[in-house]
Amino acid sequence: MGVDLSVIWFVIIVFATLMYIVMDGFDLGIGILFPFVRDAQDRDVMVNSVAPVWDGNETWLVLGGAALFGAFPLAYAVIIDALTIPLTVMLLGLIFRGVAFEFRFKATPAHRPFWDKAFIGGSIVATFCQGVVVGAVISGFPVSGRAFSGSQLDWITPFNLFCGVGLIVAYALLGASWLVMKSEDPLLKVMRKIVKPLLMVMLLIIAVISLWTPLAHPQIASRWFSLPNLYFLLPVPLLVVLCSIWLWKAVGSEQSWHSTPFLLTLALIFLGFSGLGISIWPYLIPPSITLWQAAAPPQSQGFMLVGALFIIPIILVYTFWSYYVFRGKVQHGEGYH
Repeated sequence: MGVDLSVIWFVIIVFATLMYIVMDGFDLGIGILFPFVRDAQDRDVMVNSVAPVWDGNETWLVLGGAALFGAFPLAYAVIIDALTIPLTVMLLGLIFRGVAFEFRFKATPAHRPFWDKAFIGGSIVATFCQGVVVGAVISGFPVSGRAFSGSQLDWITPFNLFCGVGLIVAYALLGASWLVMKSEDPLLKVMRKIVKPLLMVMLLIIAVISLWTPLAHPQIASRWFSLPNLYFLLPVPLLVVLCSIWLWKAVGSEQSWHSTPFLLTLALIFLGFSGLGISIWPYLIPPSITLWQAAAPPQSQGFMLVGALFIIPIILVYTFWSYYVFRGKVQHGEGYH
């Protein structure tokens, strides 16, 4: 039996996407949380906690997009065509967030509030658009032949917009739990108070999406609720409940490790992402185009795989090293200038 390059590339893209969601998620979450923190020094600590790593986090977005383009060109063409508007707005939000990130430290005190607002706006817009894209991929795209046959505004649906709001909450929770790990009082106390309501809202959103998707898509209902699939997939919602209870207790306890809430939030994000993957597998373009139908020729996938196996370990090593070097709490007055 030969190696299925399409499955290997699917795993690489899923891994890159998950790494991006996890790593860029908490720094976008910090921008989303800015309105809840008024103190200028605390805001500086929030930004300084991600200053050494935020731009490297977006490497995974580039890797995932390039891998999709090279390994599954049909899927790339359909998704780009169908989601031109939200993807373009997302990139503009990321650019504006990055510019604001740099300029707020260089700006005069009179101009800093403008760049703070730009940081908030860019983070929220980019996150919302990412959620819309996720919702649109779950919902699927009309394809005629090998081309997108819908409208440029098909992505504007209640479900997709709800997913956009849901991702804002998820990233805010990720950012709050990151700051529990990286900050000290008084910011630490503020973040501890924020985590619990964000967790409750996120669980509500997960419950709504978990009901909405099978009701709207019979194939997803069949995937989750038919036997024996139900027995195999039941651990996913059970683990979500267990992680949530543990997170609730950890963030309320002064004795727990400050890293525990962040690690548990990562677990929740991973479980939610896994649930979405289970729902659409093996389709890259639901409900009609599988990953094998969207795949590039094996020669192209094999050629790209050589480069990927070289570059991915390098990205992992420098990512780990940067987080290791800048580990620990961020003090007032320390950091990026």
